[in-house]
Amino acid sequence: MSVAKEVASANQAFVSSRKTGQLPLPPARKLTVLTCMDARIDPVAAFGIKEGDAHVIRNAGARAPDAVRSLVISQQLLGTDTILVIGHSDCGMLTFQTPQAREIVAKQQGSHLDSKGQAELDSLNFLEFPDLHSNVASDVAFLKSNTLIKPNTDISGWVYDVGSGKLSQVA
Repeated sequence: MSVAKEVASANQAFVSSRKTGQLPLPPARKLTVLTCMDARIDPVAAFGIKEGDAHVIRNAGARAPDAVRSLVISQQLLGTDTILVIGHSDCGMLTFQTPQAREIVAKQQGSHLDSKGQAELDSLNFLEFPDLHSNVASDVAFLKSNTLIKPNTDISGWVYDVGSGKLSQVA
């Protein structure tokens, strides 16, 4: 069975056992969590979020510049007023720089990478970082100074340890 069919099957089991009815569109806790897409992070379990509580935005490295569109929608259209930026230990974004990533992608795409694709790749900033704690603090500062984020938003930065599960505030 393909992974996609396994997911569809799991969804059927979820639907048949689901106890939660239709929840309101805005998150009940007015919370947005920006965290990494890393599969070792389970935001529901690790951060005490229940269905309907929060928006969870995930991208590579939990990067705020990459999440602005979603954060603006979360705040301006759906009323959230708290943002947690949560990076994590052992993040893959610490292991490369943009030129290396571009080389890897170009090599793997091979002949499938036409001139348009090469131009897109050349303009892509992978938003890697050399220091986790500094990056989280920098992204918090970025959001606090961003004019599209509501004034008086409670914004804080955290690091999740993928080994212990511990969450520590850094900004």
